Amino acid sequence: MAQLNGPTKSTDSTTTPPWTPSSWTSKPIKQDAIYEDRKSVEKSLSKLERLPPIVTPTEIEKLKASLRDVALGKAFLLQGGDCAELFDYCEENAIESKIKLLLQMSLVLIWGSNKPVVRIARMAGQYAKPRSSPTELVDGVETPSFRGDILNGFEVGERALDPARLVSAYFHSASTLNFIRGSIASGIADLHRPLDWGLGHVRDPELQTKYSNIVSSITDSLRFMRTVGADTAGQLQTVDLFTSHEGLLLEYEQRLTRLLRNPTKSLVSRASGTTAEDTKSYYNTSAHFLWVGDRTRQIDGAHIEYFRGIANPIGVKIGPTTSPSDLLALLRTLNPSVEVGKITLITRYGASKVRSLLPTHIKTVEGSEYARSVVWQCDPMHGNTRSTSTGIKTRQFTDILSELQETLAIHKEEGSYLGGVHLELTGEAVTECTGGSEGLNEDDLSLNYTSFCDPRLNEKQALELAFLIAGHYRGEEKQL
Repeated sequence: MAQLNGPTKSTDSTTTPPWTPSSWTSKPIKQDAIYEDRKSVEKSLSKLERLPPIVTPTEIEKLKASLRDVALGKAFLLQGGDCAELFDYCEENAIESKIKLLLQMSLVLIWGSNKPVVRIARMAGQYAKPRSSPTELVDGVETPSFRGDILNGFEVGERALDPARLVSAYFHSASTLNFIRGSIASGIADLHRPLDWGLGHVRDPELQTKYSNIVSSITDSLRFMRTVGADTAGQLQTVDLFTSHEGLLLEYEQRLTRLLRNPTKSLVSRASGTTAEDTKSYYNTSAHFLWVGDRTRQIDGAHIEYFRGIANPIGVKIGPTTSPSDLLALLRTLNPSVEVGKITLITRYGASKVRSLLPTHIKTVEGSEYARSVVWQCDPMHGNTRSTSTGIKTRQFTDILSELQETLAIHKEEGSYLGGVHLELTGEAVTECTGGSEGLNEDDLSLNYTSFCDPRLNEKQALELAFLIAGHYRGEEKQL
């Protein structure tokens, strides 16, 4: 089994070698998948190459335009979903609950920030997970680690890497996105439909009154718009919901990378008379948005090499091990043309470290040619994972809130704009993170702990976080 982790290293180069969808294979790689049956792998990869794109360049370019607005401070980005999506989550109720939660959260954020909200789901493809070790102990026996449904199964007897799962991941992604599109087209996002806010879990009477007032204000605003006919254009009946996942398994991503007509370039080319080939770009058609993780962002590594060539907007996880020089090297490698909104910097430090690390990273970017070109996004989840005395992984709502609070304050101090949040959440009533208004404690974790990887906010905790962010932007920072 290949080594899963390694230090980040910077390299300087005066020339940039040509890029192809497969040029990453010439670079050292972390989190690699080593299969026993290479013939079966090639069969699955060949199948993927023949299958149609899951998303289209038009959709991807639409997201890029929205993220430009986020980078310029004109919109806010809400990104959320499961830590590790399972094939079993490709089911009507599971998908619908996450859609509804993201819609409710975005509605609260629109009310709070008075800005459009860009919605990206960690869904329809988040099937691969990086692991710190290739093996783990299960009932005292060393066994290969579960690395996501695209690679192997969670049950001990299913831990061998299975090439057939590559094709299965494609079809589960396509089916999930198909249901998302169908649900939105059928009116699930119509803001006139009654919304079940379910605020009964809020134990503090003052806080419950505050949240209820927000809901009433939103409802009254929608009712007024309908009364005066301001919603006749149909904008309140539908929304854009984009998909995302960590681009971890490069063999899979390569096969879904296609040279396709760029809709924005094509408009220009018709006026300038350039050839059709000049209007094409390489798109990763497995998702609208992909990110590179904290474990795989080596400047000279395979993942950065792959990511530098795709036209999609991309995210980069930035953490305690990211040096200022590496940060600038990443931006210059991934976005040499300084395209506004192309790169989302997803900061994830931990509540106790954000104050000492984030200001330097902000100064590094804002003092360079990339000032005001990136989307700053806070991931308050990954730096705040801990284990209970009995070995259960959890996160405290207070830690998540604290990192978000510090991040908002620091961006304000530095004169930059925190453009969004990146959350691991589910629309189900799980008990995986402690705290929040329903008062979950460690003894409650066993009630409904269903994550096969990291702990997620449940629907009540996630919605409460949206209320708190909205309160911040409404000037009620004491609540945050």
